[in-house]
Amino acid sequence: MHEVIRYSHREHPVQLTAGFQTLSGNLTLPESARGLVLFAHGSGSSRFSPRNRYVAGVLNQAGLGTLLFDLLTEPEEAEDSLSQEHRFNIGLLADRLAGATDWVIAQPETKDLNIGYFGASTGAAAALMAAGQRRAQVDAIVSRGGRPDLAGPFLKNVTAPTLLIVGSEDHEVIQLNRHAFQQLQCEKEMLLVSGATHLFEEPGTLESVAEAASQWFTKHLNKPRHVHPVATR
Repeated sequence: MHEVIRYSHREHPVQLTAGFQTLSGNLTLPESARGLVLFAHGSGSSRFSPRNRYVAGVLNQAGLGTLLFDLLTEPEEAEDSLSQEHRFNIGLLADRLAGATDWVIAQPETKDLNIGYFGASTGAAAALMAAGQRRAQVDAIVSRGGRPDLAGPFLKNVTAPTLLIVGSEDHEVIQLNRHAFQQLQCEKEMLLVSGATHLFEEPGTLESVAEAASQWFTKHLNKPRHVHPVATR
């Protein structure tokens, strides 16, 4: 398993509000960052996902801020571990991500940063659904081994430049991503990582994901800051 990259930027634990829930997260802000990437983890995972933390470390080294947070509360995670009731509830996960986006926009340190979403597995569907609902707030998206098909009709509403990354040996997910790719009407690319299966456990494959994500976010988030509109509910 890949170790988290060590970097000089300090990680701060935060408690963020999403709707009526309080969620735990870890925020890292490099000096002079212009972009902040919110991570939406996959089913059964958390903000401590070693793969997402590895990618976050690479993004921090590139001067991008990151927010890794739990999409579910502790009681919900306990329920989900037994019933898997919440992990495929894409609407709920998208609402939590949208709520976290509202929280970011309301914080003095992060309110003017360009916003990106990094989604893995079912978290990618949540990212695309949230982006389809919050088009003025999201500036770039990367999906790792994602299920963008689960975002359904929201795909056509996504305007943020979107990169879909899939392992070349993850055959079923490739087909699902190709179908979703055709529905996206934004700037888009699809990258197949050679030799990778669904979890990108093969040597060098997660590094390829992190490098591609870093390039995509740097390209689309490293631009003049602007004020994102606060969503009205």
